[in-house]
Amino acid sequence: MMAEPAQGYHADMRQSILIAALTSAALPAAPAGPSFDCGRVEPGSIEAQVCASPDLAALDRQLAAVYAAARAKAKNEHPPTLAAEQRGWIKGRNDCWKADDKATCVRDAYRLRIAELQARYRLLPGRGPVFYVCDGQPANEVAATFFATDPPSALVERGDRTSMMFLQPAASGARYAGGNESLWEHHGEARVVWGYGAKEMTCVLRR
Repeated sequence: MMAEPAQGYHADMRQSILIAALTSAALPAAPAGPSFDCGRVEPGSIEAQVCASPDLAALDRQLAAVYAAARAKAKNEHPPTLAAEQRGWIKGRNDCWKADDKATCVRDAYRLRIAELQARYRLLPGRGPVFYVCDGQPANEVAATFFATDPPSALVERGDRTSMMFLQPAASGARYAGGNESLWEHHGEARVVWGYGAKEMTCVLRR
């Protein structure tokens, strides 16, 4: 059976995100504070800003729940990287004190981390994998699995490497980017860049 083009997934993604938002709105009110003890934070710190913002505190609680679910799935992970990555993420979030718009920096950090954990640990159902053959070489294959996270994300694999990508603004089609990799899908054809300074590859759906 031929795989569906990635572009066809995004209406379903938007619908899934809307349903999740409406469902969340119907739930009982959650505690107002974040997952950590605000009595122990340093005044003026990024953590203090999270404590002072209901929106950021809600994102912190959401991340805590998602991280707990990821940790349950990662208990047999070798090497165990989740905890170390989370400590690195906290350091990166706290570096938002350098940003001109600290609140937006912190909000974006939470949203991307939540989406990354949901995709990497398959906490949400994915669509795919969708396979692309690049530059007419069957051995040069890229596999992409798409997730209705917020923002929408994709896990893209080539050889023994995996790249976490997020949906970017695009004039047409669906463009995902992350790190030094990108995948831009339009009408069953994808333009893929894999690595810093790498030449763009033209890839088509595997049939």
